[in-house]
Amino acid sequence: MAMTQITTQDLTHIVATHGLPTLLGRLVDYLEADFRRWPEFDKSPRSAAHSEGGVIELMPVADDKEYSFKYVNGHPGNTKLGLSTVVAFGVLADVDTGMPTLISELTLTTALRTAATSVMAAKLLARKDSKTMALIGNGAQSEFQALAFHHLLGIQEVRVYDVDPAATDKLVRNLAAAAPDLRVVPCTGVAQAVRGADIVTTVTADKANADILTPEMIEPGMHINGVGGDCPGKTELATGVVAKASVFVEFEPQSRIEGEVQQMPADFPVTELWRVLAMQASGRRNAAEVTLFDSVGFALEDYSALRLVRDCAKELGLGHEAGLIPALRDPKDLFGELAAAPRAARKQAA
Repeated sequence: MAMTQITTQDLTHIVATHGLPTLLGRLVDYLEADFRRWPEFDKSPRSAAHSEGGVIELMPVADDKEYSFKYVNGHPGNTKLGLSTVVAFGVLADVDTGMPTLISELTLTTALRTAATSVMAAKLLARKDSKTMALIGNGAQSEFQALAFHHLLGIQEVRVYDVDPAATDKLVRNLAAAAPDLRVVPCTGVAQAVRGADIVTTVTADKANADILTPEMIEPGMHINGVGGDCPGKTELATGVVAKASVFVEFEPQSRIEGEVQQMPADFPVTELWRVLAMQASGRRNAAEVTLFDSVGFALEDYSALRLVRDCAKELGLGHEAGLIPALRDPKDLFGELAAAPRAARKQAA
């Protein structure tokens, strides 16, 4: 059973061939289909190794056919070293045999799946007439969020703010090239960006308990897409904002540890998003309700993304043998494979 490797070059080829709006739309479809069969999956909170500078995580999930995991880090200070804040790769494996079948880049793909998950939630929770979005935090994830909401939900105006003006300049420049029909409005502060917005997306990177959104900024009918708070001690919303919203999460045991709801009492009510998709719970109930998708990122989203990447790669003839699993002539003779290497090397030298 071969193990295929998908590189960043393969992923960019997939995006270039299909176009970003089409690929994001397909990813939302994969996510919705998998979330609707939520009870079929073996789930657990991710394993995290925290340090002063960041976190390294492993995110596993499986159904009765395929197992997947993602390796991912989050180190906000990396940009000062010329390194990415987040890098990731992922694996798919066959449950019946335990044999890995795919290893893929997930740095770019994680940004795509995070944006697609935000859209999946907003389809259920935001007002149907939403046209404007405030985007607080203009770093590596921001273009993906803006373009997903523009192409898939009809957002026509994005109001953008970051404490780093260079990040905002980068975002404005990239969006002008990628979506010239999207109106992008740079703002001088969070309050200006949020005022009158239908949807507010926060996607900041600092590992801190921050009050980026405060209660006086929240208006009736807003949908808040809280993306940046995703580990213990890292939040973006003041407690009063969370308290006044109807809160939806991915996997409650993980969100209680890592999400905005880590600030709240253990009995604070939340709804897992899959229940809304499965029509077991209500999403938005009226036009004045304030809704919050407390997004921390869950392994099932990576499972969906890995399957889409694999399917697209097959369609386009991309990927190559990873060479990480020995093809044993005798599966009981692992040492024989090792001993054969020096003989082959001597024969080649001769």
